[in-house]
Amino acid sequence: MIYSDCSGLILGFHGCSKDVYGAVIRDSKPLSPSTNSYDWLGSGIYFWENSYMRANDWAINRFGEENAAVIGAVIDLSSCFDLTDYSNTEYVREAYNSLVVDIKNNGKEMPRNKNVNNNDDWLMRELDCAVINQVHLLNKKLKRKQFDSLRGMFAEGRSIYKGAGFREKTHTQLCIRNLHCIKGYFTPLDDKGNALITVD
Repeated sequence: MIYSDCSGLILGFHGCSKDVYGAVIRDSKPLSPSTNSYDWLGSGIYFWENSYMRANDWAINRFGEENAAVIGAVIDLSSCFDLTDYSNTEYVREAYNSLVVDIKNNGKEMPRNKNVNNNDDWLMRELDCAVINQVHLLNKKLKRKQFDSLRGMFAEGRSIYKGAGFREKTHTQLCIRNLHCIKGYFTPLDDKGNALITVD
């Protein structure tokens, strides 16, 4: 698809612990890809697109306020599998059908998406993860161009007001598969230009 390349640089924010922040910002170590079975965009390094606050909120909930940190990144999505683009729907459908056949042939159980704490956000996205990873397997098998990154909108949280179609934690998330897409890491700043976090 000639329009799969996303031109231009964007900002991403990665919620993490202060230890990870220090390793990346101070010690110049790269972020490690996530390979959890429930990662909804498959394996890769995850960022919130242009949303420091959502990354910080996630980090606080995961690591506690005293140990939470956010790393900024300048990103070139390059060849991007953009799930907000209607033209990519057929790739997903093809991958799902292929996964069904593979699971059946191997006598395994189909993965499922699950909610957490009785909410309807489907935070444990094992089926979606398997389908997206299948997209990459099919691309390799059929000798198609591999995707460097993925982009998708995640509807999450409570309705902002009664009857709303807007949810309080909805965000655009990025999954980076090719480390060359990350052009640099930085420390996010507040409105006065001060670093939002420092590590000894």
